[in-house]
Amino acid sequence: MSAHLSEELIKKYKRRNISVKKGDKIIIMRGQFKGKLGLINKVNLRKLRIYVDGAEIAKKDGTKSFYPIHPSNVLIKELNLEDKERKKSVERLITK
Repeated sequence: MSAHLSEELIKKYKRRNISVKKGDKIIIMRGQFKGKLGLINKVNLRKLRIYVDGAEIAKKDGTKSFYPIHPSNVLIKELNLEDKERKKSVERLITK
């Protein structure tokens, strides 16, 4: 499950998209939360949805829940490189 990269990241990694991961900083490009900047809080591979801090809806009982967003509707602004495996895979992209 992947999302588009920002122009700076496209130039840096020479790729148009990359897999999303918890902790990535994104901008929502479509829908009712358009323009919101936030961190990915959860990735649901079964439903193909991501949950972003700042994209929450209020339920009738007053509690808040995350609004599911399809990854094609977001733009990755900053990658989370704390995971060793992801850092290796991203470094392979740079060296190509």
